[in-house]
Amino acid sequence: MSDSPDEQAVWLQRAFDEHRRELHVHCYRLAGNVTDAEDLVQETFLRAWRARDRFEGRASARTWFYRIATNVFLDSRKAAGHRTVPYGDPLEWSTELGPYPDALLADDPQTGLAARETVELAVIAALMYLPPRQRAAFVLRDVYGWTPQEIAAALDTAVAAVNSLLQRARHTLRRRAPSDPKDWRRPQLTSEDEEILRRYANAKDPETFRALLAEDVRITMPPEPPVVGIDAAAEFLGRPLDWRTFPTSANGRPALINYLRRPGSPHYEALVVDVLRIENGKIVESNAFIGARHVAAFSMPATLGAEAK
Repeated sequence: MSDSPDEQAVWLQRAFDEHRRELHVHCYRLAGNVTDAEDLVQETFLRAWRARDRFEGRASARTWFYRIATNVFLDSRKAAGHRTVPYGDPLEWSTELGPYPDALLADDPQTGLAARETVELAVIAALMYLPPRQRAAFVLRDVYGWTPQEIAAALDTAVAAVNSLLQRARHTLRRRAPSDPKDWRRPQLTSEDEEILRRYANAKDPETFRALLAEDVRITMPPEPPVVGIDAAAEFLGRPLDWRTFPTSANGRPALINYLRRPGSPHYEALVVDVLRIENGKIVESNAFIGARHVAAFSMPATLGAEAK
C-alpha cells in the first residue's frame, strides 16, 4: 500500500472490524474453544498492524487476514509443543474443546455467512483428531474452498505438500466426522428444543430428569468420565445441589449455563455449560464443558450473589 501511515491505520481498522466476526469463527474452528479463538484474533490484528505497510493488495484483505490467523494458530501450537494424538472421543476427554455461543452471531453484519460457517459440535470435535497443519489445510480447502495453490501460499509450503495434508486429513475425518458435509453446518434450534431445554432447566429430581432422557443418553464432562444410560444419568443430574441456571444456545443446539452454590458459600460460582443434543423429543447427549472460562464466553460473570436465586 502506498497510503500515508494514518491512512493505512484507518484502512486496517475498518477492514479488520469488517471481518472480525468471521475470523473469530475461523479461529474457533481451528482452536476448538472461544478463549483461544479470542487470543488468536487479537494476535492476528497485532501481526496485521505490524505488516500493514507491506500489504500490496494482490489478495483481498479477507484472504490476508485468514492467512495471518491461520499462521498465528500454527505458531501457537508449535509453542505449546506437547500435543498428543487423540484417542477415543474428544468430547469425553478433551478439556480444550468448548461451545460457541450463538449470541455471538446476533450483531454480525454478515450473520448469514457466519451462521453457515459455524459447524456442528461433532465436527469441531472431529477436527481435534487432526494435527495442526492438516487441520488448517482441511478447513481452508473443504470449508472455505481455497485452492491448493492458495493454501500452499498461506502455509509457505509446496502444493504437493498441501495435497498430502488434505489426503491424510480427509482419511481421518471419514472415520470421525458426519459423512455428509450438510451435517457440518450449524443446526436449527426448534421450538421443541427450547421447550425441552426449559423443562431440563427446571428439573430437580431424578424422575423429572428421567422423563426427558433417551434410554442410551450420554453425558460427557472432561476431565471426569462420561455418564452413560438413563438410570445413571437421571441419578447424576438429580443430585440435591444448589444450582442457578440460564437457558441459551450454542453451536445451534439448546444449552444451559450453570452456576453452583456450595454449602456455606455467599455466592454462586460459574461452573459448567451444558450443550444438549435432542432427537425425537428426548435428550440423547449432554456435552458438559466445565470451567468458568466457558461461562465467560457467553458474557456471563464469574460469580452471582446469593440473592440471584
